[in-house]
Amino acid sequence: MMRYNKVYHRLSLPSLSLLPPSRSPNLNLNARFPSSSLRTPAHLKTHSRNASKPAIGASRFPHLVPVNSVFAEDGTAGNGSANTSVTFTEEDDENVAIGVKFRLPPPEIRDIFYATSRPKLSFSPLRDKILFLKRRSLRRLAELARPKEKLAGIRIDGKCNTRSRMSFYTGIGIHQLMPDGSLGPEKKVRGFPDGAKINFVTWSNDGLHLAFSVRVEEEESNSSKLRVWVADVETGTARPLFQSPDVYLNAVFDNYVWVDNSTLLVCTIPLSRGDPPKKPLVPSGPKIQSNEQKNVIQLRTFQDLLKDEYDEDLFDYYATSQLVLASLDGTVKEIGTPAVYTSMVPSPDEKYLLISSIHRPYSFIVPCGRFPKKVDVWTTDGKFVRELCDLPLAEDIPIAFNSVRKGMRSINWRADKPSTIYWAETQDGGDAKVEVSPRDIIYTQPAEPQEGEQPEILHKLDLRYGGISWCDDSLALVYESWYKTRRTRTWVISPGSKDVSPRILFDRSSEDVYSDPGSPMRRRTPAGTFVIAKLRKENDEGAFLLLNGNGATPEGNIPFLDLFDINTGSKERIWESDKEKYYERVVTLMSDQKEGDICINDLKVLTSKESKTENTQYYIQSWPDRKLCQITDFPHPYPQLASLQKEMIRYQRKDGVQLTATLYLPPGYDPSKEGPLPCLVWSYPREFKSKDAAGQVRRSPNKFAGIGPTSALLWLARRFAILSGPTIPIIGEGDEEANDRYVEQLVSSAEAAVEEVIQRGVAHPNKIAVGGHSYGAFMTANLLAHAAHLFCCGIARSGAYNRTLTPFGFQNEDRTLWEATNTYVEMSPLMSANKIKKPILLIHGEEDNNPGTLAMQSNSFFHALKHHGALCRLVILPFEGHGYAARESIMRVFWETDRWLQKHCVSNTSEVTADIDTSKDGASNEITKSEKKAVGASGGGAAELADDFESER
Repeated sequence: MMRYNKVYHRLSLPSLSLLPPSRSPNLNLNARFPSSSLRTPAHLKTHSRNASKPAIGASRFPHLVPVNSVFAEDGTAGNGSANTSVTFTEEDDENVAIGVKFRLPPPEIRDIFYATSRPKLSFSPLRDKILFLKRRSLRRLAELARPKEKLAGIRIDGKCNTRSRMSFYTGIGIHQLMPDGSLGPEKKVRGFPDGAKINFVTWSNDGLHLAFSVRVEEEESNSSKLRVWVADVETGTARPLFQSPDVYLNAVFDNYVWVDNSTLLVCTIPLSRGDPPKKPLVPSGPKIQSNEQKNVIQLRTFQDLLKDEYDEDLFDYYATSQLVLASLDGTVKEIGTPAVYTSMVPSPDEKYLLISSIHRPYSFIVPCGRFPKKVDVWTTDGKFVRELCDLPLAEDIPIAFNSVRKGMRSINWRADKPSTIYWAETQDGGDAKVEVSPRDIIYTQPAEPQEGEQPEILHKLDLRYGGISWCDDSLALVYESWYKTRRTRTWVISPGSKDVSPRILFDRSSEDVYSDPGSPMRRRTPAGTFVIAKLRKENDEGAFLLLNGNGATPEGNIPFLDLFDINTGSKERIWESDKEKYYERVVTLMSDQKEGDICINDLKVLTSKESKTENTQYYIQSWPDRKLCQITDFPHPYPQLASLQKEMIRYQRKDGVQLTATLYLPPGYDPSKEGPLPCLVWSYPREFKSKDAAGQVRRSPNKFAGIGPTSALLWLARRFAILSGPTIPIIGEGDEEANDRYVEQLVSSAEAAVEEVIQRGVAHPNKIAVGGHSYGAFMTANLLAHAAHLFCCGIARSGAYNRTLTPFGFQNEDRTLWEATNTYVEMSPLMSANKIKKPILLIHGEEDNNPGTLAMQSNSFFHALKHHGALCRLVILPFEGHGYAARESIMRVFWETDRWLQKHCVSNTSEVTADIDTSKDGASNEITKSEKKAVGASGGGAAELADDFESER
């Protein structure tokens, strides 16, 4: 599903962002919960949630295990009221386990959950200051329970007028970066209310001010809406941007942007807006959809769509903004009329704005990303200049990968020019199955062209356009790719010289990570845009770029930095990660404060460094002496696992495909004393076009063992061996479709992984469990159905188990159900529910909004399993989406998972793999029979968002 997101020129890292921080919710579990009571919203629209009533969701799913309690600061449980508490027990009585009581996992897991959270970091434009953005680890369930409107493919928190499930920061600290690379003392940004939730932190281009939003949760109060604040970086003093207390931020789509160093353009809630529209008690008529014109329209499984006219009105109510220019001196000016504005992008010279908006007619079958879209050019004081395009409703984009919308797309400003616009237009009608040359054309034009001046053709492409990295009139890099063949090409063009012919710089397979040359590093311009950094060497007239690469090798990733001559193609490796103990990588340039080419002897870069047992730290490295200055000293978040054992292992599938996995063993594990351990295999399948590509190594043996929410690594604390991310390649070479042999390849990969850990003597053959999330859950169910000889039990979270419910494609499959019927049926674990004899735990978010993985998938699968007498359990987490966010939910997931593993893995005494060779032969015969029924069909494609994509992130 298409989504509107504000595009910042930045690098995004797990714990560091270099300009405006990411909007993605913080999913780090490494912080204790702040002291606060949990209030139940008094105005929930669906049904009341009283502590004395059955748990949430029980009316819809009567057989479920509900979650209805909350944490206090010390980790004890409560029932959602400040005055009442719910007790919980440690015994594993089945009646208690199915009851409504809140459950805590064992102390070994809780202690890791309570670890300290690292702050996010953000560098100033001049690279002389660093923000430490402090954060709380997880939200309370009550925050997820807030009323939300599901409209046009998005979920809106009406009380805040933002997207729902928005994470936040709790404080901002400013550190001066000293000349010797050390950090000065922290200066706290102060002035905003205690308990404020902070979002959208951005620097002004001169680095003197910060802008951020503030909200304070107060029951039955408008103060939960967001206000824009600004802070003086030198003093740390913050104040509201608007003097009027009635001006609130509308952050459903865009929020605000610095137009210049003293002015922000803000999406505000219109002052004239009244109460939300009321749903009519009696509809005006039936809901009708029609295709009397016999159009061929194929759509993926979208969720949260508009349903009727009332939804259309409600969407307009929350999404409509009034644009306001607000200066730091208090001047305020409304510009334009209220509309559903989705993005605002100032030109580099601060004279123009690219304003995008969507408008009616809306659709009941596609999300808002396909609604009619209008893009205009305005001056920065709000005067309309011209309309660039007004694209019609796009309900007919084909499902084949690499299919796109008709008309202008990817409209933006050239980063290296004051006010020049560029965009791409498809020549195949947006249909990837249409053969045409060229397939895409890139155009460029000034913001205000002369009368009669037509757009200039910049470049023509035979694959699908993938973006441009700008440098100057002599250099830009254009990217194109094609998913079906995995081909990717990089072109060198000279935008200002028509007599210089474009040439191909790189032409390779996107799957071949060993041949990846790296990406050109970019430098920040005074206008706040980013362009390709050019380097120069003394006494050398060459034009050099810095290529920053992952450095994939058969021994693991060894990141590098190459000095690359753009004219000759010659390379000089000027930096490479340590190979023996550490994993290092280049994060960003730190020597881009001045305009012009960077002298190699003045080069400074920010690097990160970590090891298997040492937390990630950041350093500044300077040339020519390669001096290294450490700027952070984060402690180990879970010292009880500091001595865990980690190894990247290689093994082979029976068809010769090389496979890789990461094997984790508990601290202090000695196989001679403890013997084989219970083992948890946690993975996620991937599709490939060749065996060679599938066998390449895409990980590092030296990366820090980070533990996120619901991570399988938590069970190291329970003395499990963890086989993390074993390669599960589903390969379709040539014209073969990978999914036509999905089950066969899945079982073969699992057999190879299990045999490897058994042969190493670290895993007990009768105590190997398998698990996964989303497509990994789909994998888990299929393995229990078709490879019961390998595993004693399974854990499947947020999966889809019936592919006939996603008839127009799923994951990387772009054939329809009617084109590949047998493939859809044979891949669906629901159709093999009668074969599942091993215990399986199903967990799902009640409000999963990921395409194809509705909670009903787990519910239907559970009923099918129960019908055949399978040992199974279903846990539906109230208010949770595809990924789990509330601390109560995650603790319950920990408890459920640990209970399942202790009961069906650790305590298992049955002979799971007593005769593994015989079982393998039986599985092979079964697969061979099913293969004979497979139906082949043609199709094409490019990657869609994988099933494990979390929409709320």
